[in-house]
Amino acid sequence: MKVAVVGATGLVGTKMLQVLAERNFPVTELLPVASERSIGKEVEFKGKQYKVVSMSDAIAAKPAVAIFSAGGGTSLEWAPKFAEAGIKVIDNSSAWRMDPTKKLVVPEVNADVLTQDDYIIANPNCSTIQMVVALQPLHKKYKIKRVVVSTYQSVTGTGKKAVDQLFGERAKAEKGSNAEHPMAYKYQIDLNVIPQIDVFLENGYTKEEMKMVNETKKIMQDDSIRVTATTVRIPVIGGHSESVNIEFANEFDLAEVKDLLATAPGVIVENDDAAQLYPMPLNAHERDEVFVGRLRRDETQPKTLNMWIVSDNLRKGAATNAVQIAEYLLSKGLL
Repeated sequence: MKVAVVGATGLVGTKMLQVLAERNFPVTELLPVASERSIGKEVEFKGKQYKVVSMSDAIAAKPAVAIFSAGGGTSLEWAPKFAEAGIKVIDNSSAWRMDPTKKLVVPEVNADVLTQDDYIIANPNCSTIQMVVALQPLHKKYKIKRVVVSTYQSVTGTGKKAVDQLFGERAKAEKGSNAEHPMAYKYQIDLNVIPQIDVFLENGYTKEEMKMVNETKKIMQDDSIRVTATTVRIPVIGGHSESVNIEFANEFDLAEVKDLLATAPGVIVENDDAAQLYPMPLNAHERDEVFVGRLRRDETQPKTLNMWIVSDNLRKGAATNAVQIAEYLLSKGLL
């Protein structure tokens, strides 16, 4: 099976190659695609070197699937060209997520919406993916009315430049280094917290916050769920964390909630107060699961639960989810 990875030299693209290899996706020929300046460079996959090719060359090679992580503009321009050539596209950008003609998929939640006719499939926002994986089993049982979420998001969500900024600032502070480092953010990120992810919109929320609002409803196929979000960047590598407050229509039992989550696909419950066991990005790093803990009732209002959700944003929040979509298509004979 020929597989194209568009944006193969970027942070998420590199992770996609890693995940494809780890999960033994049946790649017979890899087509790494990147910007014009990267054409001819080599990337490694399963111990072999592959030369980066152009978009046009990748389309001409007719892969079965192209996994995109190259930004919204690139996806808007090129995804339709791949699709027209009969190539299934799984796109990690925000370009197609809210397009009513495109499916927005988290396999544990709504893979069954996919059909043979879906040639451009959207991969959701990283912070939305991990939240809906944990919400879905609870929504099926108790029906969610409202979600209040605050995120604590890793610098890896911004990309390599942000990682370099964090470690550049740290080196400067610890070693007195005067070396110049890039600035992915307007402000210092080391020893700081930035309560802005993406641009501000007219309603005072950021684009990231509104992604969580709108994508949650679309993935869970329920426009009645009310979501309000505050998204925050923190100086962490390894994953995004979320504090989530959920109001249900129906009463719940806390022990049953733990059981529902413990048996839900893709979820690991880490919830032991006595042992001080709870999810942390340090432990979620390089894992594909969504970790859930700090499960407790909201004592200020009925039928309301508090929980803490952590997942590796480059894996389940991006690369792994995209590969899982490809795995699902393959398992259903849709590739």
